[in-house]
Amino acid sequence: MAAKIGRACSSSRRVFSSLVDAGAGAPPPPLAPPGQCAFGEGFTPAPLLARAQVNHDSQLLTFGLPAASSSLGLSTCACILAQSGDVVRPYTPVSTNAQQGSFDLLVKCYADGAMSKALGEVPIGDTSIAFKHIDVNVKLQYPFGKKRIGMIAGGSGITPMLQALQALIGIHGDSTEEIRLLFGNKLSEDILCRDLLEAWAARDDRFTVTHVLSEEAEEEAEEEAEEGARGMLRGFIDREMIRQHLFATPDDDTILFLCGPPPMYDALCGPRGEPEVGGVLARMGFGESHVYKF
Repeated sequence: MAAKIGRACSSSRRVFSSLVDAGAGAPPPPLAPPGQCAFGEGFTPAPLLARAQVNHDSQLLTFGLPAASSSLGLSTCACILAQSGDVVRPYTPVSTNAQQGSFDLLVKCYADGAMSKALGEVPIGDTSIAFKHIDVNVKLQYPFGKKRIGMIAGGSGITPMLQALQALIGIHGDSTEEIRLLFGNKLSEDILCRDLLEAWAARDDRFTVTHVLSEEAEEEAEEEAEEGARGMLRGFIDREMIRQHLFATPDDDTILFLCGPPPMYDALCGPRGEPEVGGVLARMGFGESHVYKF
């Protein structure tokens, strides 16, 4: 198990090495305004150029752009739509606009996932996956205009948080005062980009990350200390975790970003497609102006 995690961290560190340097003298990630994405309103096939296994169920896939000398040109925050046959799903790229001629998707690949199975099995050089970008794919835009930003992510829901963090941490002079992340996963081996998040937290004292494991008991971490899971919270993200590790009460300078599986939305803030805030956050006093559902 330790060897597997070591390989995952090594792959992640190699892939995200330029991002780890954000805030430490490296140039800030290039930001693009909405409307400059290399993909338009029609689906355009893109070749798979490379893949890297990040952990036991996740891959980092590098797709080619229509022009080899251009960047994706995606604004922050925004996603793109991927199509395989009749299946369409949104994905948030984890590469920045500094990357020329290609872009990266971080994908959990499941055998029974209509899109993730296709992405996990597409051969190098194949063009069966197509992409497009439409107005609704443009999300809340940087700068976010708040002093305090809390993030709640579950599993691959970390990807829009990574996109936001690239700007928040990578742009020198960013005025955000506090950035706090609660990141839920089943097991410690499921945590995506853990080394990247910890590197950012070590280099920027505004940013803290708290991991929550729903299916890994404390004694398992004690038995396998190399997993590095001791000290992580156990269970599902709840009111007390939000109160202690994000913000206890809302105010005009605070916003929470959420992205994860449907049960997480239902429990914490209400369904993703509904602007109204329900669940735990509503009971804590958070409303539509305080919560953004990616």
